[in-house]
Amino acid sequence: MSKSDSIWSFVDEGNETPKGFLFAGISAGLKASNKKDLALIFAPEGSIFSGMFTQSIVRASCVDICKERIKKSSGFARAILINSGQANACTGNLGLQHFQIATGKIGELLGIKEEEVLMCSTGVIGVPIKINDLVKNLPNLVSDLKVNNLQNAAEAILTTDLTLKKVLIETTIQGRKIKIAGFAKGSGMIYPNMATMLAFLTCDVGIQKEEWDKMIATAVKKSFNAISVDGETSTNDSFVGINAGEKVEKRFFPIIQEGIDIVCQNLAKNIARDGEGANCLLEILVQGAKNTNDAIILAKSICNSALVKTAIHGCDPNWGRIISAAGNSGVKFNLNDVDLYIGNAQILKKGKLNKYDPQKVTDYIKSRMQGKYLVDDIVKIIIDLNSGESKGTAWGCDLSKKYVEINSEYTT
Repeated sequence: MSKSDSIWSFVDEGNETPKGFLFAGISAGLKASNKKDLALIFAPEGSIFSGMFTQSIVRASCVDICKERIKKSSGFARAILINSGQANACTGNLGLQHFQIATGKIGELLGIKEEEVLMCSTGVIGVPIKINDLVKNLPNLVSDLKVNNLQNAAEAILTTDLTLKKVLIETTIQGRKIKIAGFAKGSGMIYPNMATMLAFLTCDVGIQKEEWDKMIATAVKKSFNAISVDGETSTNDSFVGINAGEKVEKRFFPIIQEGIDIVCQNLAKNIARDGEGANCLLEILVQGAKNTNDAIILAKSICNSALVKTAIHGCDPNWGRIISAAGNSGVKFNLNDVDLYIGNAQILKKGKLNKYDPQKVTDYIKSRMQGKYLVDDIVKIIIDLNSGESKGTAWGCDLSKKYVEINSEYTT
C-alpha cells in the first residue's frame, strides 16, 4: 500500500489516544531545570508488550531487566515508568536497587505486581537516579494519568531534544475506529542498533505476542534502525510497542502493520531531523538492489558518513564522498550499473559522470539548510544500483560545528 492510498490519517493532539491507555508526565526534580522529567504509560489489563533494545554490551540495568520481564511474562505487562536526567547506566548494584525500588512503588500505587512494570531511563551515563525525588513524586505522577495526556508524557522523556516527538494516527476497520500513538526522544548518540533513544507505541487492537513481535521488528528495521546522527550507540536504547483491545481478523494485519510503520518512521525521521546542531534532514533512497536488507545497509552507510554529512552541511555537491561511503558499506554492486542523484540532478549515469550544474546542486542543498522543520527541509539522495527490484531508505542529518559545541559542553 502506498502513501497515496493509505487509509491512516494523522490526528490532532487534542483527540483521544488509543482506547484504554493512560499517560502522565510531570516534573519530579530529576533535572536541574523545572522541566518535566518523569513519565508513565498505564496499559489495559491483558496488554501485550514487545521490546527491542540496544545491542551494546554495555547496558543500563533497566534494559536487561525489561528484556527479562517481557520474556518471563510472555509479554504480559501493564506499565512503563520513564525518567530523564539520569541514564542510571554503569551505576552497578545501586542502579539495580533503584530500578526495583521505583517499579515496586509504582506497582503498589497502580495495584499491579512489580513484575508488570517496566522502566526506561535516559540522561547522563554513570549518574544514578535521584531516587528519593522520584519516589516522592510517584503519587503525583499517578494522579496525572489521563486518556489524552500524550503531550505531557512526550515532554517528560526529552533530554537535549529541541522538539517534541509524538504521533497519533487513526483509521476505521469494519466500522470500528482504531488508533496508534507513539512518542520518542533522541537527538545525539544516534545510530543503530539501536540509537540513544527511547520510543513507545500504543495500539488499541489485540494481537497475539508472536505476531506482534514480528510487526514491531519489521517496523523498527525500517525506522529506528535506519537513522544516524553521529554513528554512536548508547547504553539505554529502548523501543517498546504495546497492544490491547478487541482483535481484528488476520486479513487486516497488513493495515495494522502499515500504521505501525507510519508512526515509527515519522518518529525516527523526527529524531534524525532533530540531530544535535543539525540544519536539515538527509534522506538516502537506495533502489534497484538485490534485496531490502542490502538497500538499507548501503543507505545507512551513506547517512553515517561524517564526510558526507559535513559536505551536506557545507552545501558541497561532493558526490565522491557519497559513492565512497556506498563502496564501504559491505554491499556488493557494480559501479558501472550505478545511477546517482542529488535532488533532481543526475550526477552519475551507469557509473559515469553525467553533465550537471554543480551550482544548481549547491543551491538545492542550501535551500534546505535554512533551518529545520521548513515545508521541505529534506536533502534527498538517490542511488539506483540497477541490479534488482528492492529498495530501502535511511535518514540522517548534516554534521555541523554546533554538534561539537553541544557535545563539548554536555557531560555524557
